[in-house]
This record gives sequence, C-alpha cells and structure tokens, in this order.
Amino acid sequence: MTTPLKLTVSDEVRTLAPGFTHLAVEAHGLVNGAGTEESSALLDDAARRLAVRLDGRAPHEDPHLAAWREAYAAFGAKPSRTRNSAEALARRALSDGGLPRINLLVDLYNAVSVAHLIPVGGEDTDRIAGGMRLVRATGEEPFATVAGGEEVIERPEPGEVVWCDDEGVTCRRWNWRQGVRTRLTEESVNAVFLLEGLAPLTREALEAAGAELAESLQKLSPGARITVHEVE
Repeated sequence: MTTPLKLTVSDEVRTLAPGFTHLAVEAHGLVNGAGTEESSALLDDAARRLAVRLDGRAPHEDPHLAAWREAYAAFGAKPSRTRNSAEALARRALSDGGLPRINLLVDLYNAVSVAHLIPVGGEDTDRIAGGMRLVRATGEEPFATVAGGEEVIERPEPGEVVWCDDEGVTCRRWNWRQGVRTRLTEESVNAVFLLEGLAPLTREALEAAGAELAESLQKLSPGARITVHEVE
C-alpha cells in the first residue's frame, strides 16, 4: 500500500490566512499523454461554465478570487501583476485565445480550476523529495524554472508564501508559478493534485471540485488508484 504524500501548512501561513483550506487528490497508475478531443471539450465546457458563473463580471470580482488577492497582498505580492493561478486561467478562458492545451492531466485539472474558480495544481509525486510544505520563504530556497528557454535557479522573496519539498521550492507565490522539477509531463504516472481555498469558499464547494477532478481522472485512467484526502 502506498504511503500518502505528507502535506503540511506552517503556522505562519495559517496566521496570514486563517481561512485557508486545501484538499489533495492523490493518484497512482495514471495514463498521461498529449491532449485529446475529450480533454479539449472539458476545457471548452469549463470556459462556458465560468462565463455563466461570472455573468459579465471580471474574474477578480468573484468573492473567492478577491480573497486570494487580499492574501497575496498580505505577503507583499502585487495581485494585479502576479495573479493566483485560478484568476490567471479564468482571464485566459475569457480571452480570444482561450485556454492553453498542455497535456491530458494538466488539461483535466485546469478545467476543474476554471469551472470552480479554485486554484488547482498538479505535481509528479515521483519527483517530489520528501513531503510538501506551505511556508513563508527565507529567500534562500532554490526554485527551478525556465527563462529564455534555459533552465535557471531563482530564489523567492523573503516572506513569500511558497510550496516546497526537501530539494527546494515547487511553486512560488502560493500558486502563481510552478517549478519545472516536479511538474506533470506526458511521462508522469503518479501525481498529487492540490485544490486550495480561502473563505468565503465553503468546504462543500472545495470537496465538490475535488470529486469532479477524481471522476475525470478515473475516466481517463480506469485502472488508477485515486484517493481524495479530506479538507484541512
């Protein structure tokens, strides 16, 4: 039996955002690859659901995304320049270019993120060193990313909220930019998907999004072992 990936949230982050909750969907034995007509249809449907939900409003006017802007500002980020992942995707979904097509697994979790206006990230658990921790950075942690087509190492700002493992930062500014080291590729077979919420988002709404993602993953990979870890 596979041991669940350990996810912890530091007291410093809890103090910064007392309404923070998260839910993890862990999956083993997945099938990934290039996007398909089915995954593309999920993204198109998510964009339609988003338009109905917003009813003409801008994404940042949604109460949940407004709460994320406040959380970003609380640790020193400029929320209109470094948007949380759900707001950034929602803006793309409403643009003429529409949502990007990456690969099956990324398309699936992006669709859930857009439809529910919830930040969702996916990590390859075979590339994670130890557990994952949500902390306020010291500024010394390495973050592997790409600039100008070359892989480079950056450092977060001191006090920035980051997800990290034993080797360094996996995602900067909470859920703004994922690192290249643990991202899902077409070769990924084991993954953890993290859904994140802030008040006023309810526990039930977060769990509904997690259930939808788990169902989509099971359809994509009928033999996969999928576990939904409860909201914390």
